[in-house]
Amino acid sequence: MLHTLRCSPCLNHPRLAMFDSLLRKGIGTICNLDLMDIQWLQASLPVTDGGLGVRRVSSLASSAFLASAAATDTLQQQLLFQSSIAGTTDASVSTVRDEWSSAYAIDCPTGPAATKQSTWDRVATASERQAVTSSLSDATDKARLVSVTSSHSSDWLHALPLSGCGLRLDDRAIHIAVGLRLGANICEPHQCPCRASVDARGLHGLPCRVGNGRSARHHNLNDLVWRAMAKADIPALKEPSLLLRTDGKRPDGVTLLPWKQGKCATWDVTVSDTLAQSYLHETSQTPGAAAEAAAERKTNRHHSSCALHKAQTTTARVPSSSSDIPC
Repeated sequence: MLHTLRCSPCLNHPRLAMFDSLLRKGIGTICNLDLMDIQWLQASLPVTDGGLGVRRVSSLASSAFLASAAATDTLQQQLLFQSSIAGTTDASVSTVRDEWSSAYAIDCPTGPAATKQSTWDRVATASERQAVTSSLSDATDKARLVSVTSSHSSDWLHALPLSGCGLRLDDRAIHIAVGLRLGANICEPHQCPCRASVDARGLHGLPCRVGNGRSARHHNLNDLVWRAMAKADIPALKEPSLLLRTDGKRPDGVTLLPWKQGKCATWDVTVSDTLAQSYLHETSQTPGAAAEAAAERKTNRHHSSCALHKAQTTTARVPSSSSDIPC
């Protein structure tokens, strides 16, 4: 398909829409989701722009063709040097360039930049992302889009699905992760055991104190830190006691040998929800605001133990909910 797009002026061809429809159905089947038009538009964006990287061929048609035409223009002239049509320009290239310039209201790239498909496609991607952003009026959706476009929030989409390394997601995890990323419906509306109403997007399950979602994410993150210490041959203990906590609670872990300057390192994990109502004012404007606020609270809470242990704050974020690991 990419070869066809680069070699043929197929912009606005009806078959492209049919191919896009098949892609949309395929994504819906794999993720077990019913994608609305705006959700499919977001899914077709690059991963760094909050999408799934499954690009629509109707959007790539002009960019692929114009970049290929610009990159091979000199070679074409050399091949046609002895021909009677040497020196003439391809009418289809001019037509597609005019349509591209008219669609995005800017001049076409020239010079070496015109030979790169990313140069043409970047303009189309920015226009589509703006269309997605302008369609969101709810603060929750704005915070969701800001969160999924922040640094490292999309790394899980690039991870190889290796079962031996614990990187393979099951079908339910894919359904929930993609649904939360795109704002799609992932469940039937119902009442939570905490008596709160749960809508079809299922966002209540992230901050709910009655469910086991928060504790499961907390234990998984804490276990991840502890296993990393073990892999690095650093003996560590989870949930140690008697570390001078005035409130009687225990941190999530501590190294058994000095980490730096004769002090051991201690860490504590907090899971905070980016889409919680109390954070929406900040998270709808600044990515990772919920995690940074939780990290600051955690550091202040452990101020007494920092006198005897090496203190270092690190904030790590996971998709669809922000998590911080102050150490």
